[in-house]
Amino acid sequence: MRFLCLLFCFTLFVACANEGQEVATEETEMTAEAVETSNIFGEPFEASEIMAVNDFSQKVAMEGLTDTLETTLRGTVNEVCQKKGCWMTIAAGEEEMMVRFKDYGFFMPMDISGREVVMHGKAYVEETPVDELRHYAEDAGKSAEEIAAITEPKREMKFLASGVELLEASK
Repeated sequence: MRFLCLLFCFTLFVACANEGQEVATEETEMTAEAVETSNIFGEPFEASEIMAVNDFSQKVAMEGLTDTLETTLRGTVNEVCQKKGCWMTIAAGEEEMMVRFKDYGFFMPMDISGREVVMHGKAYVEETPVDELRHYAEDAGKSAEEIAAITEPKREMKFLASGVELLEASK
């Protein structure tokens, strides 16, 4: 009788331990799956209106941008910081829009050139000094000659993104 009681307790203990492991494994798998499919970086956002960066660029060229504008834009990534993904540039007609991330709070994957993104945040126009332009060129992996050729500040469209959605690559 004592043996049966011990056997029953042991079986119950093993069954409970295995059940806990299965649950933990399922939770781990769900978490890993959620991370793999997440295309949102920074703060999640919902936009009632999304403007193409090219359209926004044309509007800025025609009307000028004298103030910071909170907006949601969609565009194609030209380049990403190759040190850690801390900035990216977006094609904006013949120009580019420099995008940085709010509070340095998130980074983008470094291999997303050519991919489309939707980003929410603040658009503005600012003059970028030579030393900052050279810093970005260095981060982008430009040659010493290309970096040395930067001798003038540049007035450019910029965007401070609080959230970015990386859209699915077309197949």
